[in-house]
Amino acid sequence: MIYTDFAVWEPIYERILEDFGFDRTGDEEAARFLSLMLTEKNTASTSELKERISGKPVLVCGNAPGLKNELLAVNLSAFVIIAADGATAVLMDIGRVPEVICTDLDGASDTDIEKEILACEKGSMVLIHAHGDNRDRLEKYVPRFKRFIATTQSRPFDRVYNFGGFSDGDRCVFVALHFGAKNVRLAGFDFEDPGVSSIKKKKLNWAKELIGMTGI
Repeated sequence: MIYTDFAVWEPIYERILEDFGFDRTGDEEAARFLSLMLTEKNTASTSELKERISGKPVLVCGNAPGLKNELLAVNLSAFVIIAADGATAVLMDIGRVPEVICTDLDGASDTDIEKEILACEKGSMVLIHAHGDNRDRLEKYVPRFKRFIATTQSRPFDRVYNFGGFSDGDRCVFVALHFGAKNVRLAGFDFEDPGVSSIKKKKLNWAKELIGMTGI
């Protein structure tokens, strides 16, 4: 399965790097930088993450413009919620603290990141992702998260994990599946959003392809 085996994920990752013209070295350096910020006190346990997700229905929330309306039509108490970055703010604004957050800290406004920090204080498990161009955000915000799990899209090492996926939304899906979700439902995903930049459109195309590979 692509979300459990780096040997299977790696060629997909290499395709993504080539498509965007990204440098793998930058990803690896950012991951090492994030790893140096891990302490015994701030490192959350993957076993606790598994306990939250395993065998339970999961609602993965992306941050498409229609997310709030979709959430209002769902019985949120029936799901473990995994939020992608800025989707956390939408959930917090309607009074729902997500159980899990996947964030690279650079897709949300500073105000939204404050809500991710608040969600962490209220019990969310946060997976903070390092990649080639978010090192400044890692340096600024990571010390304010009391507990988190470090992730990379390159080769995992020590306490820096790779559960598969590229952007925050599809990584949420891969995390849910890696930790044994009973089933996964999506909210706030608009792969054809016409109002996004060209690079965001390319990321949405990859998210659609990657999520499609999981068969959910």
